[in-house]
Amino acid sequence: MKKLILTISLSLIGFTAFAQTAYEKAMTEKIAKVEEHKKPDEFTALANDFDRIGTKENTQWLPYYYAAFATIQKGRILMRGDDKSGLDAVAAEAERYIAKSEVLSANNAELYILKKMTSGLRMMADPMSRYMSEAPVAQQALAKAQELDPNNPRITILQAEDAYFTPEQFGGSKEKGLELFKKAIEQFGTYKSKSSLDPKWGKAEAEYLLSQK
Repeated sequence: MKKLILTISLSLIGFTAFAQTAYEKAMTEKIAKVEEHKKPDEFTALANDFDRIGTKENTQWLPYYYAAFATIQKGRILMRGDDKSGLDAVAAEAERYIAKSEVLSANNAELYILKKMTSGLRMMADPMSRYMSEAPVAQQALAKAQELDPNNPRITILQAEDAYFTPEQFGGSKEKGLELFKKAIEQFGTYKSKSSLDPKWGKAEAEYLLSQK
């Protein structure tokens, strides 16, 4: 009987390890596509894929995190176009995924980073009328992220973007932005992610913008 129980226990351990490996494999494949995709529809499909993984792996916060991030990437593409009428809907969808992720991982700096980005999408839908309402929301989210994880390079990336892309008459500075991008790259050199699936984005953008100066 003891031998039977041990055999069953070992089988369960092996099955659990296999399931975890299958989850990691699926996530790794989908995360790679975040860097590859260029079209809004591709990011919509990718967000749906992450959402399905999240439904299956219902104790994991990262699938919903990446669903939100893919949705935000879609919004950033739309933001560069002439028609920004869809940004509110994109922001709302990203916030829905963030809320799902936050249930599984409260007080997570990476989620506050996404909240900052989502607020930025809402502001860009109508910058002139929304700056006063959305800018404080975005900055509060980023401040909370910094409180939770002060050395996170993605916080510095967002600070650098704000400085770099804001006109000087509104307090921006390309020089300050570039200095912050340099700081972010230094942080990437020492920052340790909690797992192989945790967010790692941001370094390529910093390196690209620094190469353009």
